Amino acid sequence: VQLVESGGGLVQPGGSLRLSCAASGFTFSSYTMNWYRQVSGKERELVARIFSGSGSTDYVDSVKGRFTISRDNAKNTVYLQMSSLKPEDTAVYYCNARRAGIYYWGQGTQVTVSS
Repeated sequence: VQLVESGGGLVQPGGSLRLSCAASGFTFSSYTMNWYRQVSGKERELVARIFSGSGSTDYVDSVKGRFTISRDNAKNTVYLQMSSLKPEDTAVYYCNARRAGIYYWGQGTQVTVSS
């Protein structure tokens, strides 16, 4: 099983980034896909999730209206489009796959929002 994130980097406040997470080794379409983030010294926070089947989405309040999660089951990839980025969005972002108590994690990608 592999989850490989990409797309992180340094961006100015107000800017945008698109994170991608390429999955392999499991039945991607059957899993809820999540994006978490973690700041050093703090707990990992669930930012957004997209359910299998319905494709419905859910976001933490702090990113609603700015971030959009989507998935392409044909490409086994989940995305996180981040817009109007703020310095407080700075964190390591992790891709996560979840189904019936089974969790898979990616290695994380750093997002830094700074002028």
